[in-house]
Amino acid sequence: MLYLAPPSTARIREHIHGGRLGAIVTPSSGNRVPEEGWWAADSGIFGSSYVGDEAYMRWLEERAEFAGRCLFATAPDVVGNAFATINRSYPFLQRIREMGYPVALVAQDYMEFCNWWDWDDFDCLFVGGSTAWKLSPAAAVLARTAAAAGLWVHVGRVNSLKRLRYAARVMDADSADGTLLTNGPDAHLPAVLGWRWHLLEDAPSLVDVQALTSDPYDGRYQLGGTRPLEVPPPAPAPELEQLALI
Repeated sequence: MLYLAPPSTARIREHIHGGRLGAIVTPSSGNRVPEEGWWAADSGIFGSSYVGDEAYMRWLEERAEFAGRCLFATAPDVVGNAFATINRSYPFLQRIREMGYPVALVAQDYMEFCNWWDWDDFDCLFVGGSTAWKLSPAAAVLARTAAAAGLWVHVGRVNSLKRLRYAARVMDADSADGTLLTNGPDAHLPAVLGWRWHLLEDAPSLVDVQALTSDPYDGRYQLGGTRPLEVPPPAPAPELEQLALI
């Protein structure tokens, strides 16, 4: 499993060039695509300095010469809402593919309820969404299904060995990233590199098939919008005089 890091320091870039890490680059980070090694392009919508959809497309076009060693490029998404994400992402999926990139659809909350998408339309499932949804059995089922279908699986916001183990063992992910190396990159680098060895030393764990049920929602994460639906009262029946005029 490959951990993707911002290529922000010489030490991190050295490990990216050596294949011990991959790079993840966003338009707003200011980091260059590394000279060697695997990398991924992320829109950066989750942050507060997103450049905009069309500016992001131009940014990808300017780096298309490096698309041959790009693991995936995410399509613009809507944080926490799969239905809105599908509406926003689909116009960009083919555009990104035509630039030569494998395109990633970012999975968001409620994706298990949405049937507006197809596995053939993207090359990577990027597991995003709220923490509660990301760790739900529904998200794990989607991730493992994507892996079984031959898609690359990436998990975002992985900032601990415990979370990395979950992504690798339960979600069958190929890569992960997090913000740990954004703040104090060289200070946290030894710990992140150590995670890889812990995964290699781990005995393969058995996945609880019953826990990874195909039931899209089993109550293990809190759905938003739990306020009861307000149904408007029925319209009053027309008066007899009104019926005679109709």
